[in-house]
Amino acid sequence: MTLAPQTEIDRQGRGWYKRNEIAVTPWLFLAPAILFFAVYVIIPIFQSINLSFYNWDGLGEKTWVGLDNYVQLADDPAFEVSLWNNVKWLVFYLLAIPAGLFIALFLNQTVTGIRLYKSLFFFPFVISQVVVGLVFSWFYLPNEGLLNGILGLVGLGPINVLGDPTLATYGIIAAGLWPQTAYCMILYLTGLNAVDPEQVEAARLDGAKGWKMLWYVIVPQLKPATFIAFVVTIIGALRSFDLISIMTNGGPFGQTRVLSFYMFEKALAEFGFRMGYGAAIAVVLFLIMLVFIAYFLWSMWQEERAR
Repeated sequence: MTLAPQTEIDRQGRGWYKRNEIAVTPWLFLAPAILFFAVYVIIPIFQSINLSFYNWDGLGEKTWVGLDNYVQLADDPAFEVSLWNNVKWLVFYLLAIPAGLFIALFLNQTVTGIRLYKSLFFFPFVISQVVVGLVFSWFYLPNEGLLNGILGLVGLGPINVLGDPTLATYGIIAAGLWPQTAYCMILYLTGLNAVDPEQVEAARLDGAKGWKMLWYVIVPQLKPATFIAFVVTIIGALRSFDLISIMTNGGPFGQTRVLSFYMFEKALAEFGFRMGYGAAIAVVLFLIMLVFIAYFLWSMWQEERAR
């Protein structure tokens, strides 16, 4: 009679959890987060998609309208303005990434007072968006604002940034760039700590310096930080709401609306509470975000597969 190996005896004598402990334990830790994510994110997404096919004021009975809400969006000039403003936010908000990189490169030096400089550049990231909006609203004041005070010193006339339909959106984007640049700076400062000094030294021995050193040696090693900066910046541009609400409330003449703010107006702010129409706007915004998120996830998967 031959005895089974000790490992086989252990497997037969242990319960299911003990046999699968390594595979199951991580899922047990993830279960609460998955549950909350499903309840507060996944389920509401499908509820919003379903609601977009109805006409509902939030209180009475829902009325099925099919694709009527989406057909109205196609002919809605306010929706067109909001969508175009979101494109502007996307384009100009991406300036935070190179700006954050160059500030991080400066703050990565060992010079006198560098801790003070880091604190000053880090400050916008820790203050509320509401405070940022108020500060820039005062900065843009037509008569008492600092901006017009500076323009007056060089002989230029006062401008009403937030009162001009052609300038207001760019003024709000500039306000948003301030904390977003600080966030990108923090990402790049973290990434610079992981740069391989041996590669930098080898590049110096080969004669690389300045822009060549930055482009061919430093930037490739900052790819993970750049990836996160792109994702966070694009999502931040698409979901911009608080600065617009504080600084212009969508004005002047509705020219600073973006999709998230227009969704809020239609669903909750206007008389009648067009919840279904607001949900349709939210679905359009979600699909735009989904395109970018899917692209970034696909790029990340391609990189992992190539390793």
